[in-house]
Amino acid sequence: MIAPLPRAVRTDELGPPENYILVEHDPGPPSPTQVRISIRAAGISFVDVLTAGGGYQVKPPVPFIPGSECAGVIAAVGAEVTGLAVGDEVVASGWGGMFAEAVNLPARVVRKMPEALSFEEAAVFPVSYATAWHALVDRGQLKAGETLLVLGAGGATGYAAVQIGKLLGARVIGSASDEAKRALATAGGADAVVDARGEDWREAVKAANGGKGIDVVFDSVGGDATDPAFRSLAWNGRHLVIGFPGGMTALKTNLPLLKGASLIGVDVRQFGIFEPEKSEANRDQVFALAGEGKLRPAVARTYKLDDFRAAMADAAAGKSAGRTVLVMD
Repeated sequence: MIAPLPRAVRTDELGPPENYILVEHDPGPPSPTQVRISIRAAGISFVDVLTAGGGYQVKPPVPFIPGSECAGVIAAVGAEVTGLAVGDEVVASGWGGMFAEAVNLPARVVRKMPEALSFEEAAVFPVSYATAWHALVDRGQLKAGETLLVLGAGGATGYAAVQIGKLLGARVIGSASDEAKRALATAGGADAVVDARGEDWREAVKAANGGKGIDVVFDSVGGDATDPAFRSLAWNGRHLVIGFPGGMTALKTNLPLLKGASLIGVDVRQFGIFEPEKSEANRDQVFALAGEGKLRPAVARTYKLDDFRAAMADAAAGKSAGRTVLVMD
């Protein structure tokens, strides 16, 4: 009996999930510097869906297979690859190609999976935790004893930021839009949570910090949330811009002046391009912490590959407390 060919989600025109179809897709043998991975689970983030729709700042060429992170088992190894072997359970991240049952990836973006994580958890670990670590450690320089306000604390990078903020010794306040997400932020270690939709949001944030201003804001929301969050900063505060699913917004330039505060951009993809050694060192750190059980993502829902459109819609809506994952047969 001939084994069926692996499948992938693909389009010839960027757009909504309806533009995508399941097709047979065999990536073939890996090149000398690649490994072939039999994918067991693939994470779906808001950015994955935005990229698939053509709305991200960098548009991929077509035909395009979405997906930027996965976990699975190595099925073949290129002749020049060392440190990885057939049968290894691994996790990987990259630029597309992972809403699929098989993929060839450069060995440099593939790491052995932390034993403490399941395939589903590992599939949503690399990007969110590398982003949150880069944001808080490199860009925000968060220190023990400072206060961290996390917008979107029940989302992908937000939940990672809550956990990392606590590991760094900060007091963490999570802001989230519903009770389930606030409960998730609390489970992740947040010292206090506030309702992101509350009319007295700024007062609630101030009260949660004993009447003082915030040292670092982790903003993965954007839109109407950015201005009041920046206004909540203390002197020498740092506002980290991670993303803006709520939309881009304008900020009055007198605010940084009055507060001696900084608006700081965070782009983990470009960080990897311009500072590859530091980027790899960061990933070493977060993977080690995951292996020790100190960092662990939350999976909200899993979908079979055949249900990829529903999974993409779920991730785009951003209503789940935790991550959305595609699982392969």
